[in-house]
Amino acid sequence: MTAYRVRLAAPADAEAICRIYNQGIEDRVATLETELRTPDERRQWLATRSPSHPVIVAEVIGAGTVSPPLIEGGLREARPGSVSADNRSDPIAWASLNVFNAREAYRHVADISVYVERAWRGKGAGRVLLEKLDDLGRQHGFHKLVLAAFPFNTGGMALYERLGYRTVGIYREQGQLDGKWVDTIVMEKLL
Repeated sequence: MTAYRVRLAAPADAEAICRIYNQGIEDRVATLETELRTPDERRQWLATRSPSHPVIVAEVIGAGTVSPPLIEGGLREARPGSVSADNRSDPIAWASLNVFNAREAYRHVADISVYVERAWRGKGAGRVLLEKLDDLGRQHGFHKLVLAAFPFNTGGMALYERLGYRTVGIYREQGQLDGKWVDTIVMEKLL
């Protein structure tokens, strides 16, 4: 089984985050977004995040590495431009806690995002990130995490259900992708 290290995203990760997000946009399985992003846009997006709405990345732990995945002991702060002694690799997946709604009444609810590079889908990186988002949600005082997913994203739907997210409804014809109306499933998890 592949071992992953999870850490907070750094500005230096913007290119990898952009590449992975753009794959999700192109593949039409994870987002209603249709406009590709740029590394500069993703760098600005990272810079505007509040501490309670972090972005995290997953890296593959290289062969010969003795460090355990940091998912067990917390997050390692990324040092932009540095090469780690434990063979840190480029991110192969990212996830984030997002503002659900700007109204004060919703301050204890966070929306989540999880994106995995094409070649790494179905290999456990999404699970590692989702488990860490649950932990971070608790640490930041959120009561509930929510998400919207496509019903045809069978891998994502199975992962969310395995980790305790439950379907609360379906938005019929929520948006258009390539000229076709698509539904989104709304899911939640109480922390």
